[in-house]
Amino acid sequence: ALLAQSGTFPVLSGETVTGERISLPADISHNWTLVGIAFSKKAQPLLEEWYEPTYLRYVAKHGLFARAHDADIFFVPLFVGLNKAAYEPSMNKFRKSASPEIVDHVLFSKDDLDGLQDALEMKDKDLPYFFVLDSLGHIVHRTRGAFSETKLDAIEEVLLGE
Repeated sequence: ALLAQSGTFPVLSGETVTGERISLPADISHNWTLVGIAFSKKAQPLLEEWYEPTYLRYVAKHGLFARAHDADIFFVPLFVGLNKAAYEPSMNKFRKSASPEIVDHVLFSKDDLDGLQDALEMKDKDLPYFFVLDSLGHIVHRTRGAFSETKLDAIEEVLLGE
């Protein structure tokens, strides 16, 4: 498991609904960056469950230790294979429905899944995956699946541990 924790996050690029192009980990400007990735229709709603609580704790800075860490966050719906056709409609739907605070933290991507899936060991397409990156783009923590306070607390422990 230690091996899976280490390593540098592979290049992942996409765009926000406002048209800003972002490439990770190159565009990291904070001490910590949280990246959530979903690459199937089934994983997408699970990823969306993370939006608000994660945003509130790490970006809007609500909570006990909120001021203690300098973190940014990106949620990445990855459109692959036949799902690529849903890229524009999904982005347009999100543009209309998303809360304004979260808009800049969702990165729509059509990057190649194979390389990412191998590099990040994302085996189960029905789950979202989360990675905590340091300022150099190294993976220091990972988790996957549905949102839980326990998982959010574990991420926070990593952010406060440095």
